[in-house]
Amino acid sequence: MVTTHQHHHRCTRGVPWAQVRVTKVGVSQSSAASFGLAVIIPVKSFNAAKARLASVLTPAERARLARWTASRVVFAARGLDTFVACDDHEVAQWATSSGAQVLWGAGLGLNGAVDAAVAAVSDLGYDRVLISHADLPLAEDYSALVETLDPRSVVLIPDRFQDGTNLVIRPTGIHFPARYGGGSFRTHLGLALASRCPVTVRMDLHLGLDLDTVAELNHPLIRPLITDVL
Repeated sequence: MVTTHQHHHRCTRGVPWAQVRVTKVGVSQSSAASFGLAVIIPVKSFNAAKARLASVLTPAERARLARWTASRVVFAARGLDTFVACDDHEVAQWATSSGAQVLWGAGLGLNGAVDAAVAAVSDLGYDRVLISHADLPLAEDYSALVETLDPRSVVLIPDRFQDGTNLVIRPTGIHFPARYGGGSFRTHLGLALASRCPVTVRMDLHLGLDLDTVAELNHPLIRPLITDVL
């Protein structure tokens, strides 16, 4: 069991908070340099992305938005070995031109693609992974983030509703199958606790904000950034 920090976020029902260390951005953490860490960013076809925005954006606008958010996430991972998991040739070409390496996984779906990517980077010798969604418009400096974390720990950064899991940072050698989808944060938290690693849930205003809905499209932190994209 790890130390519990007082927090002021809405608690997800059924989450065993007493076993979790909860931190907020801006709170000093003990420094631990990253070693053998790979960043994995699963990216679906730009033309198939952001379907929930179809009522307000054209297909071309949705594709541009998906490419833009993914590019911001890759840029946030600069300085780290970055891999894009995909099964789309346009995405693969974009990833290569963006300086990332491609992990091809045709027809695996999101969870299958993440699991296959983790296995692939583990085979390459990486002992830690940072798995990031590709639609985090406020992502920045993942290198600085991982340097503040205990390399033995499992770190979860949920979305702002504490429902989805926007980032996972973990050792590659533990049992931790990807379980993205509705309620993934609670499921991933259960897996983290079962791993017997130290567990940290990091509440992050920027990394907790993804871009799926019309409300998020119009969020005051996001809207000014996308004026030139759409």
